[in-house]
Amino acid sequence: MLKTETPSTEHAELDLYGVDQLVAALVDDHALAVRAVQAAAPAISAAVAAMAPRIAAGGRLIYVGAGTSGRLGILDSVELFPTFSWPHERAVALLAGGLGAMFDAVEGAEDNDSKGASDLRLVYPVYNDVVLLIAASGTTPYVLGALKAARTVGALTIGIANNPATPLLRDADVGICLDTGPEVIAGSTRLKAGTAQKIVLNTLSSALMVRLHKVYGNLMVDLHATNAKLVERALRLTMRVAGADETSARAMLERCHFQVKLAIVALRKDLDVEQAQSLLEQTGGDMRRALR
Repeated sequence: MLKTETPSTEHAELDLYGVDQLVAALVDDHALAVRAVQAAAPAISAAVAAMAPRIAAGGRLIYVGAGTSGRLGILDSVELFPTFSWPHERAVALLAGGLGAMFDAVEGAEDNDSKGASDLRLVYPVYNDVVLLIAASGTTPYVLGALKAARTVGALTIGIANNPATPLLRDADVGICLDTGPEVIAGSTRLKAGTAQKIVLNTLSSALMVRLHKVYGNLMVDLHATNAKLVERALRLTMRVAGADETSARAMLERCHFQVKLAIVALRKDLDVEQAQSLLEQTGGDMRRALR
């Protein structure tokens, strides 16, 4: 039996717990998610190192999963645009049962390996694409079908699973095993298995964006100012890094359509917008190099 399906011997009488004990059991168990991710750090590093050159060459991030795992993939994909101005078309998410399964469970959809393969083929994967395949069990047919289809075109495959020695981890180019063990509620992988997956997806995509020069120091200089909060963040970042007053920073941001990185380079180097854009293009978007 898979570890994630095995009943926990530690909490065999969970339904008899008082509220405080019940909450403590559920909360404390998530600490094991962090430990599982820490143990997988070498594999996560290997994945980032393999992903970076393909994405830099124009590849896409393609997330594939079912149930909780698939929904976490969607969440990671949609947050890349406001955080890093990552193009929507370069973060694609496939969920067993279709996007409607984000809100209503589609029973049985995850059991169809041919559907996983055909869904992936419909987004036309190529060599430079990175396919992130997420399945707590490591055996989900929909995900394995997508894995097989991805491998036929040579796309980089990253398998993320919570059970060791499973087909997803064995057959992916890089396997990330998050050995979280049994859940407090047996088989409910929306608990610490899902928590571990969320941490890994955050880590993979954030580390990748840092490697692609979308962060300066630890500052979000490639954010997309889609709301009032992000507009103010863009203004504060520009003032801080460029050493500009609020009036100058806001005026330059408006000329740059609120592209923070571009505004900072223009202000720091005393360039017009076109010259700053050219300089950033010459450095591959590396603001640190542009400022030197």
